[in-house]
Amino acid sequence: MNTTTKYAATALAAALGVTALAGCGGSDDQASGDAGSGSKTVTLVSHDSFNASDAVLKAFTKQTGYKVKVLKSGDAGAALNQEILTKGSPRGDVFFGADNTLLSRALDNGLFTPYKAKGLDRVEADTRLDAEKNRVTPVDTGDICVNYDKKYFAEKKLDPPKTFDDLLKPAYKNLLVTENAATSSPGLGFLLGTVATQGESGYQDYWKKLKNNGVKVVDGWEQAYNEEFSGSAGGRKAKADRPLVVSYASSPPVEVLYADPQPEEAPTGVATGTCFRQIEFAGLLDGAKNEAGGKALLDFLISKQFQEDMPLNMFVNPVVKDAKLPELFTQFGAVVDKPATVAPEKIAKNREQWVQSWSSLVVK
Repeated sequence: MNTTTKYAATALAAALGVTALAGCGGSDDQASGDAGSGSKTVTLVSHDSFNASDAVLKAFTKQTGYKVKVLKSGDAGAALNQEILTKGSPRGDVFFGADNTLLSRALDNGLFTPYKAKGLDRVEADTRLDAEKNRVTPVDTGDICVNYDKKYFAEKKLDPPKTFDDLLKPAYKNLLVTENAATSSPGLGFLLGTVATQGESGYQDYWKKLKNNGVKVVDGWEQAYNEEFSGSAGGRKAKADRPLVVSYASSPPVEVLYADPQPEEAPTGVATGTCFRQIEFAGLLDGAKNEAGGKALLDFLISKQFQEDMPLNMFVNPVVKDAKLPELFTQFGAVVDKPATVAPEKIAKNREQWVQSWSSLVVK
């Protein structure tokens, strides 16, 4: 997967003219070379979109004595590739950013030392995909879903689609824009959602019908959401003409948060029957120089304090049962009760073939 739920949500904030807060301890081009077992610095290797408030990271330092150093390494796929190349001699102590579409690749390469984080019993059971060995710790969830432009559908007096099957209806012809599954995280997630709902024997036929119904495919989320989608702030400026886009369940709250003035209602909605669930993990890197600090950081990532800090910094959902969502999420965000899912081992076995088949059907 080329990026993550958080990556695109943070990109949405940037598109609306907002600069995300930098984490305490900053991010460097290189990890600290002298961070050994007695070091007071713990290095977190992550994709570019890790973000936490200064106050929360300072609280971690106060509680443990460790200062967090963030080593950002591109998108999720690129960051994971770098860790595979440095396997056994990692650039940091904890890796954050492998989601359920990348998890088997990380585990098969033996990147992590098993560790059962303190407080893991408070984490939702359905997110613990490596519960038997605890090589990774769930940190957040997010949902890739079709978003719709409320104004467009109101003016056309047309109900927005609710499910994958709805998107095939003639009423929605030439309305949807999605991302390339071979180059984009939400594009791949949407493809996996169709595999989950249509079956391995049915997803190709589904995409043939969707293509015939005028779906437009672009390279990435930025182009789809901010240039092609009529409901986004960027799309309105660009005079976009597609009122349906593959984005995230967290996109409507971001549209509200960074609008000036803030509207009383989000301008976009979510078709909750089109969602694919992402789960993001962190793990103690095998060969970490500061193993004690790494374990303390994993404990902190599932603390209530950090979990409640995430939504407005990374636009994702907590995995801890007693963590509360901010009012912005509960008021404007979509509740996805039954997202589509595919087992990580099944994704690992079939991902390349699914993407190749999709490309042959839709792009070529």
